[in-house]
Amino acid sequence: MDILKTIIDDLPGYITEASFEGANIVLYTENEKFFKEGEGKIKEIVNKIKKRIELRADQKILHGQEEVEKQIREIVPKEAEITNILFDFHRSIVTIEAKKPGLVIGKQGSILDEIKRKTLWIPQIQRSPAIKSKITENIREVLYANNDYRRKFLNSIGKLIYKEWNPEKVNEWIRLTFLGGARQVGRSCILLQTPVSKILLDCGIDVASQGTDKFPHLDIPEFNLQEIDAVIISHAHLDHVGLLPYLYKMGYEGPVYMTPPTRDIAALLALDFIGVAYKQAAQPLFNSTDIKEMVKHSICLNYNEVTDVTPDIRLTFYNSGHALGGAMVHLNIGNGLHNLLYTGDFKYGKSRLLDPAVVSFPRLETVITESTYGAKEDDLPPRRESEEKLIEIINQTIEKKGKVLIPELGLGRAQETMLIIEDAIKSGQIKNIPVYIDGMIWDINAIHTAYPDFLSNNVRSLIFQDKNPFVSDIFLRVGSPLERKQVIEGGPCIVLATSGMLVGGASVEYFREFAGNKNNAIIFVCYQGIGSLGRQVQEGIKETRMMADGREENVQINFQIHTIEGLTAHSGRNELLAFFNHIKPKPKRIVINHGEVSKSLDLASSLYKWERIETNVPRTLETLRLR
Repeated sequence: MDILKTIIDDLPGYITEASFEGANIVLYTENEKFFKEGEGKIKEIVNKIKKRIELRADQKILHGQEEVEKQIREIVPKEAEITNILFDFHRSIVTIEAKKPGLVIGKQGSILDEIKRKTLWIPQIQRSPAIKSKITENIREVLYANNDYRRKFLNSIGKLIYKEWNPEKVNEWIRLTFLGGARQVGRSCILLQTPVSKILLDCGIDVASQGTDKFPHLDIPEFNLQEIDAVIISHAHLDHVGLLPYLYKMGYEGPVYMTPPTRDIAALLALDFIGVAYKQAAQPLFNSTDIKEMVKHSICLNYNEVTDVTPDIRLTFYNSGHALGGAMVHLNIGNGLHNLLYTGDFKYGKSRLLDPAVVSFPRLETVITESTYGAKEDDLPPRRESEEKLIEIINQTIEKKGKVLIPELGLGRAQETMLIIEDAIKSGQIKNIPVYIDGMIWDINAIHTAYPDFLSNNVRSLIFQDKNPFVSDIFLRVGSPLERKQVIEGGPCIVLATSGMLVGGASVEYFREFAGNKNNAIIFVCYQGIGSLGRQVQEGIKETRMMADGREENVQINFQIHTIEGLTAHSGRNELLAFFNHIKPKPKRIVINHGEVSKSLDLASSLYKWERIETNVPRTLETLRLR
């Protein structure tokens, strides 16, 4: 069935062109009256075919760009603080960047409607970051510089989705193959196959491993990059997205689905990954051109936005509570035949930065869950208790004139720690000492300020009220080797630096300088991968060899070592069990991955015992048939 022909036949004489933008259908018209008044007819067709349709003005009747920019600036209140107006002529879209996008939208979209009616362009809104973000600017430049390519690319995706469009078609089988992340934390990658679709769920690396153990198994017979229809990314941590640019280097030309903040942060982390490789005198896996290809082929969705990704698979992202833009991936397979939830990493608990993970879904048969903290001993202490412990350790260290190093994941964990420390210093619980931010954290903060709608209600309202905690004068950015040297040689302070596992990045340099002094302290607040320096320090090594000024030297580890697991962005054991106790509807099967072997098996046993639901703990390269 030709879906575009079906639509055009229902609108004789009105439509000059019909095309796809991914799963969405876009109609262009030269009839100005129909463009302004044809909404009723479009709604009738949407109700008939159950697909999203957007009506746009044909390029032939669009008003000129200079005139339109002038009109927009007259229509939009000055208080909105427009920072940029960008035109996508090929798609009849004008993007308005503003510091206060709500004022561009107007009550119930009244200002957007006025712009559309007066200019015939389709207005789209983007928030200007409160902190200048070079990566966000570069990504937007890549997208606008390639808007003609993007239009053709999105149309080709739509053609593939609707090539075998048949709402009545039933799938014969559904299979999952675990290419990485099974019975381990790192290199998450799952191949989902149906008779008509092949999809990758995440494509990460194991930063704590060496050699081929670092990467998913992409060398198996059933994996053919040219046959992959889509990649879906749950969130931007390297163990879930680190190998994605490499797929484009190897010739993948298909779409990658993620949320907008995940796209921006994934690009930033990939660029940093290249930088770290060069610092370690290693050849990077990919280059900046491959990252641009990833951005060019990205299709971004907000939470609760539904889209088809192949003829028989429909995707919806839900808040995972784990990191900015982090999503649980819900797949409706075979027109409701089977519903799969891939949680990625999730936090079913309140944090300062994010709202808890969603537990209510339209339909559900199978869940693939993480188990990072799935063992009986992984019941996390109450959050308030963990925050008080962090503050206590900081105060004890400062009293001894020491320095505190907190190795952080640049995405999520660092921002959570910043919110705790800012609140503690403002309320007088911690002395007003310097708090230094080093590594990618500052750039990722900027991306947080560009997407406040993905943050918790409290943080979002602070940003909207111009009380943005990420631009607080409590935090000092370290931006050069000289500034880092001054921090190392200076007085008592707190340092938040990447990477969180002491595997490359600024945290390693601070570790080398701070470790020998018994008055200093290191506080681990995130998971430490097996084999990482962070895990070794946790387990009590007293000496390690490290590079300094191009030569290896012994580093004595004398400082205080603390671990606060209650601040993790993962669900603890109690939260994992609570999630499955509250999830609606109840799944028929739970598949456990993303955890060390003992933790995965322990969680599987407990879930079966408590919920009486079938559980599986697959090994790497194992295939499960869901149907």
